[in-house]
Formats: sequence, C-alpha cells, structure tokens
Amino acid sequence: MREVVELPERLAILPFRNRVLLPGAIVQIRCTSPASVRLVEQELWQKEDKGLIGVLPVRDTQSPPPTVQLADSVSEDRDGKASSTLTSDYQPPIGKQANEPSHWHSSGVAARALHLSRGMEKPSGRVTYTVVLEGWCRFSVQEMNARGPYNTALVEQLDMTRAEMDQAERDPEVQSIARQFKMIAGELISVLEQKHRKVGRTKVLLETAPAHRLADIFVASFEGSFDERLAMLDAVDLKKRLTKAIELVTRHLQTIRVAEKISQKVEGQLSKSQKEFLLRQQMRAIKEELGDTDDDDDDVIALERKMQGAGMPGNVWKHAQRELRRLRKMQPQQPGYSSARAYLELLADLPWQVSSEERELDLAAAKERLDSEHYGLGKVKKRIIEYLAVRKLKPDARGPVLCFVGPPGVGKTSLASSIAGALGRRFIRISLGGVKDEADIRGHRRTYIGSMPGRLIEGIKRVGVNNPVMLLDEIDKTGTDVRGDPASALLEVLDPEQHRTFNDHYLNVPFDLSKVVFVATANRIQPIPPPLLDRMEVIELPGYTSEEKLKIAVRHLIPRVLDQHGITSDHLQIPEPMVELMIQRYTREAGVRNLERHLAALARAAAVKVAEREQALRISRDLNPESTPVLGGSLADGELMMEVEAIGMPMREMATSVDTASPLLIDEAALEKALGPPKFDGREAAERVATPGVAVGLVWTAFGGEVQFVEATAMVGKGDLHLTGQLGDVIKESAQIALTWVRARAAELKLAVKEQGNLMDSRDVHIHFPAGAVPKDGPSAGVTLVTALVSLFLQRCVRADTAMTGEMTLRGLVLPVGGVKDKILAAHRCGIKRVILPEKNAKDLMEVPAAILANVEVLLAKRMEDVLHEAFEGGCPWKPRPKL
Repeated sequence: MREVVELPERLAILPFRNRVLLPGAIVQIRCTSPASVRLVEQELWQKEDKGLIGVLPVRDTQSPPPTVQLADSVSEDRDGKASSTLTSDYQPPIGKQANEPSHWHSSGVAARALHLSRGMEKPSGRVTYTVVLEGWCRFSVQEMNARGPYNTALVEQLDMTRAEMDQAERDPEVQSIARQFKMIAGELISVLEQKHRKVGRTKVLLETAPAHRLADIFVASFEGSFDERLAMLDAVDLKKRLTKAIELVTRHLQTIRVAEKISQKVEGQLSKSQKEFLLRQQMRAIKEELGDTDDDDDDVIALERKMQGAGMPGNVWKHAQRELRRLRKMQPQQPGYSSARAYLELLADLPWQVSSEERELDLAAAKERLDSEHYGLGKVKKRIIEYLAVRKLKPDARGPVLCFVGPPGVGKTSLASSIAGALGRRFIRISLGGVKDEADIRGHRRTYIGSMPGRLIEGIKRVGVNNPVMLLDEIDKTGTDVRGDPASALLEVLDPEQHRTFNDHYLNVPFDLSKVVFVATANRIQPIPPPLLDRMEVIELPGYTSEEKLKIAVRHLIPRVLDQHGITSDHLQIPEPMVELMIQRYTREAGVRNLERHLAALARAAAVKVAEREQALRISRDLNPESTPVLGGSLADGELMMEVEAIGMPMREMATSVDTASPLLIDEAALEKALGPPKFDGREAAERVATPGVAVGLVWTAFGGEVQFVEATAMVGKGDLHLTGQLGDVIKESAQIALTWVRARAAELKLAVKEQGNLMDSRDVHIHFPAGAVPKDGPSAGVTLVTALVSLFLQRCVRADTAMTGEMTLRGLVLPVGGVKDKILAAHRCGIKRVILPEKNAKDLMEVPAAILANVEVLLAKRMEDVLHEAFEGGCPWKPRPKL
C-alpha cells in the first residue's frame, strides 16, 4: 500500500484545461508556454526529489474540449503496484484565466514528476520540457495566488489517513461494494481478453490493488467525459467513489457488448445474403428443369442474347463469356456489379460486324459535289478525287491518312464531311483540341473508379458502324503531361500495320480499325511530332484570295446567313461591290469566318427592319375597320380615328406601304452603319514607311500569312542593340546577324560612318516589331531587318509598295523560307504590289493563283545586295551584282 504523504502547505498549480488527472494515473505532457516552462524549472527541474505540484482541472467555456485517446495499458508505480497510464501531447495553458476563479475546479490532485526531459524548438530556440506526472492524492484549494507567471494555492489534503482508510475498508458495506466492483471489472477484463487485447497486467492489478486505489485506476484507464471524471475526483468518500466507479465501468462494459451485438448482426446478415444467393441459384435450376423460365424478365439472359447477336470474334466471345459468368455470380448490390454490366453492354453495343453499305463510287458526282460545296481549292480537290479513285479500284487498299493543314475558316472540316458523303459512309468528328490524357485515346483501365473507353471506341459505338469516316480534328492541339502523351497513342491508331488490333485499355480486347477512313486537320505542322506526321499525308490549304472570297460569299455564305436569320433575298440584298468592299476594308484573314460574321451583322440589321414592318402590318390590319367587323359602334370608330391620327398616316396608305415595302439594299453608308468605321484603308503601308528606318516584312502564322512592319531607330549610347516586341530566340539571332552584316559593309554601302570606321560609335540601335502582345519568332525576317537598318543609316525611305521575306547568312546569301503562298496572299490583301523572295523559292510560285501573280510583281534575290537594290527607289549607291 502506498504511504500517505503529507502535502506542503502551498503548491504550484498546473491547470488542466478540460482534463482531469486522477490519483494513480500517469500522464505525459509537453510544456511549451513561458508560464509552464517557468513552473517546471522552478518547482521540478531545480529540485533533486523532483517535488510535488498541484494539477487543477479548468473548464474551458470558449471552445469544446479536444479529444484525447486514453491508453488501456498499465504501468507499475514505485510500490510495485500497477497504475493506469494516460499519454497525451496536450499542452495545458498556464494562467490563461487566472482572473476568473469560477472556471477553476475547487479540488485537484497533487502530482509527482516521474521523469523530466529538456528540449529546444527549432528554429525559434525556445526551451521546452516533457514531464511524466503521476497522480498522488486529492486536495482542495483554500486560496489562490500568483507567483510570477504561474499560480500557487494554499491547499488542504482530502484523502483519508491510513487509520481512517483501514477502518473504512473493514466496513461490511464497503467490502460488499468492493466485491461488486471487482466482479464487474472482471467481466470487462474477460470481454477484452476475447477481443485479443493484452490485459494481463490489468488482471494482476484487479487481484492485488487495494479497493480505494482500484476505483481511480480503472476509471482513469478507460474513456470518459470531463464531467464524469470530475465527479470521480470529487468522490472523497470511499463508498461514493466505488459506487461511481461501478456505474462508469458498467456503462463501458455495456457499450462494448452493444458493439459486439451489432457486429454479430451484420455478420448474420452477410450470411443471410449468401444463403439467399444459393437459394436463388437452386430456384433458377429448378425452373430450368420445369421449363418455367421467362427470359424476357431476366436481364442477364437478355444481355447474353444481345451479346450473341453482336457478332464478336472468337477470342472476344470467349472473353465476354468469362465476364458474363463472373457477372452471374455477383449480386446487384455488390459494388462491382454495375461496372461489370456496363462493360458487357459496351461489348454488345460495338459494331463488330456492322458496316455501312457503300454505294458504287461515281467520281463525276463526287467532283460535282466538291465543286458545289467548296469554291477553289483545285489542288486539294484533285488529291481527294485521286484518293476516291484508288478506293473505287481497290476498296481494301491501305490508303494514306489525309491531313488538311491550314488556317481557321478555310474549310478543312467540311472537306472531310464531303469525303464521307462521296463514299456513302457515316461521318463522326473526334475533337482532340486540348487533350492531354493518353486515356482519352486508349481509354482508362477498368481497375479505376469511373473508368470509360477512349474517344475512338466511344465514337465507333455512337456511330454504330465499323467503317465510318472519322475526323481527328485539331490534331496539332494535343499536349503532353504526367498523364501520358496522346500523340504517341495515335501512332497505333493511324499506322495501317497496327490498327487492325487496336487495344483500348478499357475494352482490353483488340478491335479492328482497318475499315475506318481517318482524316485529320491541323492549323500548323510544327507542333505535330515527326513520327505521327510521318503516318499522314499533309495537304495544305493556305487560304483564299479576295476574288475567291467574293465567289464564296455570293454562292455559299449569303444564302446560308439569310436562311439562318429567317429572311430571304426579298428582304435583304447585298450587291457584289459591297461584298468586295467588305473584304477589302473589314477582313484580312486567310479564311472566311470573319466575313461570315460581318454578313450576319448585316442580316441582323435587316431582321430588325423586317420584324418592325411585320408588326406595323399587323397593327394596321387590326386597326382597319373593313377587315375587323367585330369593332363596331361610334365608340370604337372614335378610338380608331384617334389612333390613326396619332400615327400620322391614313390606314389604307399605311397598309399599302407595308405590303409593298422594298428590300433593304446595302450601300456604303449602310455598310459603315452596321459594321462601324473601316478597319483597313489601304494606306497603312505608305504611312508606316514614310520615315527612314521602317521596312515591310511578310510572316507566317497559324492564321495564315500576315504583313509585319519592322522599325529601327538610333540614339546616343554605347553601341548596344535593343530588341522589343515579344521576340523569340531565333528572331533575336536574326537581328544580331543583320546588324553585324550592315556594320561589316558600312563603307561599301556608303553609310554615315563615325571615326575609325565604327558605325555604332556613340550610338545605340533599337529595333521594334509592333503588336508586342503577339509572340514572334523565325528566321524569315532577316532581309527585312537588314533593309530597315540600311534605311535608318542611309536616311532613305523604303518603297511603300514593296514587302520582303527571306533568311540571311553572315555572308549575305538569301536562303529560302516556307509559307510563300500564304505570304503573297497576305501582301495582296494589304495592297502591296511588289514582293521580294529568295531565289530558291521560285518553285513555290506554282502554287500561287495566276490572278494573284498578275497583280503582284515577284522579285527574286540571291544575295542581300539584290534585296537592297529592289527595296529602295533608284537602287542603292553601289554597283549591284548582275541579276540572275
């Protein structure tokens, strides 16, 4: 038995917020606040016998008490007796509410420090203590005082003396209550033993510990609320303490038994489900023997019949049967039942043997259809007719995958639809723009939650045949991230040697894609990976000329826009000169989408007029007495006369004017009213190059060719080169090469050279590419940069009707560039009459329409001197090399 300890008259108080420490319990705390650290240092750390401190419960009314898990383990005290251990990382705040005594409990437990360890927090360097405290005896607070950062209290011991305890334990009533408590505690230990918990030391404790210690130790060993532990702390009388302990341990025992009962009931329900499954299987077998089955009511049998009619290949059918047997063994309530059924339904819905019947190809009809749906594009139409001719002669030919590359709005998608119409096949479009997940192509594996097939298999299922024309739209817009590379997954799709056994991860069986006609579209070639580009035949659609846009607008766009807005040519008429004016002043794109938008704006304006006329006609008919016999009497006639006078026009004249209204004819004033001021006036190039140091270049973008102005200026400085306009690395290198070439030939070009022949002495050069928000890169601006610099140093203006493109070397050679047709079309749209091209690009002029070449003079240059000779009026001040 533990000896009764005489408490000192005053104890340092450590508050336990929403926690109660009982005698015999052991708790581990970590002290980090300045007040608690100071208390531990002065009262425990500096004393050899580690001393005693008071642990006082504090009720926190500001926040709910935190949850702390109590351990079921026990440890031995100094007397060899076992006591409950409570381990917690909870840091009780010291002195937080010392000025509010109503929150402090009136009684507490004196605690002894069993272990102290000192630490330091990083990176603050603050000292912390870890203290293991053992509850010793109860006390009551007589008076509370503050000693520096922590509190001290005048205390009075509440525990009975040894003589009083011996006398209380000899009381028959106490002995009876103690036996009852040990019996209930024994039942609890037995239940815990059945749950495979280690309670050996607790069992020994039950047999050896005295009754007055046993109640506190057991209550401290199990979970309980703050109020329950406070009641246990206040139970100084042994009878009350044992009675309270019996109540708490009984409640804990009942909780464990209820949990076991619920667990047994759940296990019984599972067994019942298994029993019902076996009975259903037996019932199904009995019905089959009796011939009393109803296949229509059995969803699984209906699914099996659907799978049998799908025409799956042999290996796929074996796999489907295996999955079907697995489905039969599952209950509808099981988590995997719905996913397994969805997979089998996909196998049954796929068109394994279903093909659309191709009609005999009529090349003349196909050509006529292409001409009726698309104007121009002669080279593209010729290649499509060749493709269709090969398909006619050899239907199973492994033809190439056509990839239409061009700016937006030039008719790439509609060309693919025309191919499907010519072949008599169904058409489906798969959008690949922004796809970054490889699973969008190959599908997700069925092990993932929410898995689904890829876009190709889903599209085949949706179209319902295995030989559609499938458009892979925006194939250059696929990306790569941690989820895989969709472009690499397309290699198997577009390879004629591999797509016969295309394996979708979700499908997990091969599907034959060899009968599918694949067509791809892209805006640019550069983003497409070379292995994927190698599997396709690129057909470029550079854009339309102004004449072609005019014909497209008259034949296709205007009728479609009028139909979309519910009006006809009787309501709106747009003459061809106005369409041509719209093309010149409002659109400079490669395609026709902006042109269609402007035509739609005119149609909307006409729709407003037509709607107003119809409303006025309806009002006039309502107001006409002859056509409205219901309105009679002098009152009605008077009202009608008042309304007619307000309108200011006789009724018959108003009705006649509405009925015979002329269509809205678009002229230049109506065009500007509907579309606003003109965006382009044709004088931009002349105004921009009116000062020296400006040259006109031609560039290629994803939206077609464009005209780019290059501006250069010089200022006082240290000979540095400044570049602006959101430029890429390649175009920055071109600027460096251009400046180096001009400086090396300054004397030959008769430029304004400073002392010692240094062109850049005491001045900086700044080159700017306008439209700084648009990224620019590429080597084709080399000759334009040199021309701008020579114009700056010569103080001579470049010809306003001349634009140029080409890459330049340090030796002055002009190298060929790409996108020649797009650039010449852009120059023609901007009203430029002369274009300087590299000599080696002469072969590309065959793709330029003859009508454009008739209006644009193309000048070929082999060296940079040839470019400068043609760029300035009257040539340059040196003798040019002979032109080739």
